[in-house]
Amino acid sequence: MRVFEKLGSTGTLSNLLVYLTTVFHMKTITATTLVNIFSGTTNIATLAGAFLCDTYFGRYRTLAFASVASFLGMVAIALTAAISKLHPPQCAGGKQDPCPAVTPWQMTFLLCGLGLVVIGGGGIRPCNLAFGADQFNPQTESGRKGITSFFNWYYFTSTLAMVISLTVVVYVQSDISWAWGLAIPAFLMLCSCVLFFAGSRIYVKVQPDGSPLTSVVQVTVAAVKKRKLEPPEQPRLSLFNHVPARSINSNLPYTDQFRFLDKAAILTTDDQIMSDGASATPWRLCSLQQVEEVKCLLRVIPIWASALLYYVSLIQQQTYAVFQALQSNRRLGNTTFKIPAASYAIFSMLGLTIWIPIYDRLIVPWLAKYTRKEGGITILQKMGAGMALGVATTLVSGMVEGRRRELAGRSPAGVDPRSEVSISSLSAFWLVPQLTLAGISEAFTVIAQIELYYKHAVPRKHEKHRRVSIVC
Repeated sequence: MRVFEKLGSTGTLSNLLVYLTTVFHMKTITATTLVNIFSGTTNIATLAGAFLCDTYFGRYRTLAFASVASFLGMVAIALTAAISKLHPPQCAGGKQDPCPAVTPWQMTFLLCGLGLVVIGGGGIRPCNLAFGADQFNPQTESGRKGITSFFNWYYFTSTLAMVISLTVVVYVQSDISWAWGLAIPAFLMLCSCVLFFAGSRIYVKVQPDGSPLTSVVQVTVAAVKKRKLEPPEQPRLSLFNHVPARSINSNLPYTDQFRFLDKAAILTTDDQIMSDGASATPWRLCSLQQVEEVKCLLRVIPIWASALLYYVSLIQQQTYAVFQALQSNRRLGNTTFKIPAASYAIFSMLGLTIWIPIYDRLIVPWLAKYTRKEGGITILQKMGAGMALGVATTLVSGMVEGRRRELAGRSPAGVDPRSEVSISSLSAFWLVPQLTLAGISEAFTVIAQIELYYKHAVPRKHEKHRRVSIVC
């Protein structure tokens, strides 16, 4: 499921900028804004998908609905290229005959397709990995080995899907036909749906048992309701601390940070306790463990917030680098073959893929000899190194862009017939250093963030709680 979703979303998103500017005649800034909104909304939608999955529908039904929505969205986007009435006519050429603008109806149809893809991604991304792990029994040796093997193949096939999308699919879209190129992800998503529903009878379907987001809100609401109460002098002993017998929570020690939240665990005469010792009024009385879990999340918010600016620079390599390639010399050597502009993003992925084993097998053991730390350096140091590389990536990108613009004005290699903009004689391969640096930077920062959230942000040992922190 993840392979086809990744292949479809990458095949659509990676070349969407080119599609919007060439077929829908959008301005560069308009197309970039739309792509950023689409990408950001897809990521945010995973929060809603995880909440609905854990609270109401379960992973199977969420994946079933999301996969169908994603397929319909890809079909709609493919139709915008296949049916002439769903996209503007081709440009007549020349400054005297501007390109026809997109009509409201055409734009609405395109946005509906993108919206369905967002809904599909919001349901598939947070659920499919956990759903696959549900099919193995972690209590047996074969089940534990199966889960490990599943995770390895999961990430391998995801990477393979990205490689195929950034090469084969992008080439078909740019050099053969947009209709066929956009139909490929839709067809593969259809195959995914067929295979998914074919195994419905044999799946292990774990029932929803509540979202961790609900617990966070409950602690906040309970603390606000009891805001006028005085905090206890000995909170470790007096706060309500019921832990169910079958709980998989860690036994978190009490911390004196964010003491306002402690009021959510103060037991009053208005609170009711069930026969098993649990709170009968979870929106008024929460356990100390729930409070400490919320505190854990609050402690990583500054780190999470500091990464926002980093992602602002990182996302530029996924958008404006495409336009840099479009207005550069994309010929492969002395041949007439031009590499599709969106395919250059593969160098970022290659940088990440090649760097990770080098760092893990060579650099970490060398650093560990001097720092005497298992990972060579701390998680925060790793994250800081990635952000520093992000700064270097932006600087290199700026220097390359300056040189590209200089050569475009002094010795252009041609003129873009659509925009009448001069094509620089600078080889597009000069984009490789900045894209490679972006990939290495991502290997440091993103993996360090996941490790931080996995180890420190979420004390519960259940997959859904880790997933929410990582998605956030």
